[in-house]
Amino acid sequence: MGAPERDRELAEAVRLREQGSAEEARRILLRLAERLPDDAEIAYQTAWVHDVLGLEAEAVAHYERALAGDGLPDSDRCDALLGLGSTYRVLGRYEDAERTLRRGTEEFPAHGGLRAFLAMALFNTGSHEESVRLLLELLAATSEDPSVRRFRRAIDAYAKDLTGTVP
Repeated sequence: MGAPERDRELAEAVRLREQGSAEEARRILLRLAERLPDDAEIAYQTAWVHDVLGLEAEAVAHYERALAGDGLPDSDRCDALLGLGSTYRVLGRYEDAERTLRRGTEEFPAHGGLRAFLAMALFNTGSHEESVRLLLELLAATSEDPSVRRFRRAIDAYAKDLTGTVP
């Protein structure tokens, strides 16, 4: 398969997914993935369409393949890490979710979505204090609510020691 044909079919599948024809997009992507199993972008798009269709268990192998190499641009890599971590969490694979989402936050520390999903995975693994800390830090850093902005420094400080008290 030549690059122009690959690009055309991939663009068509993405268009179909975006327009709500995910099953049709899935058929195209599965054919592409079979012909080009080492193509990270195709693997990522195939994972994404499986998630859209509620086929999370089937999405995992595609996400893993997409992330195995260096073939994804940073924005897609970030979204693939979030997608895989979220998918693991939905499947009850909480430790895998935490590991994947931690990797994502290490690679993309400014990405609030990764931190929010990591907080959910941490809750699922029983790391409640770290989960709440991450959410409070994210809230303090990103909220435009005037009452949160007014107390941003205090929220940030308390997030670092949720159980601390004054003697």
